[in-house]
Amino acid sequence: MEIQIRRIYDPATDSDGTRILTDRSWPRGVRKDDAEFDHWIKDVAPSPDLRKWYGHDPDKLEEFTGRYRDELGTKEGKKALHDLLELVQGKKLTLLTAIKDVDLSHTKVLADVLRSMTK
Repeated sequence: MEIQIRRIYDPATDSDGTRILTDRSWPRGVRKDDAEFDHWIKDVAPSPDLRKWYGHDPDKLEEFTGRYRDELGTKEGKKALHDLLELVQGKKLTLLTAIKDVDLSHTKVLADVLRSMTK
């Protein structure tokens, strides 16, 4: 499965495939009527406590990655991952986030987890 990461603020393209918003809260400045996504799966996002602790601090990225992977390994996390994969069914997937630096976002970790699940 091909997975790419984009910001919700970027316009949709024909090559996006299924566009899934992966943030727990609604992105600022985006009207729900104008948002270009197919599904919103909040449960694949990091918990509020983990997100607040991390704060997108590059020095915490490695520990955040481990903690987030642990959350995705819980019963609830596995169900959310399964639900996401069911929606995509092997097609091209675009993970969407409002976070400015996608390299420091949870979506990069999520994409790695999904890739390992579909090998």
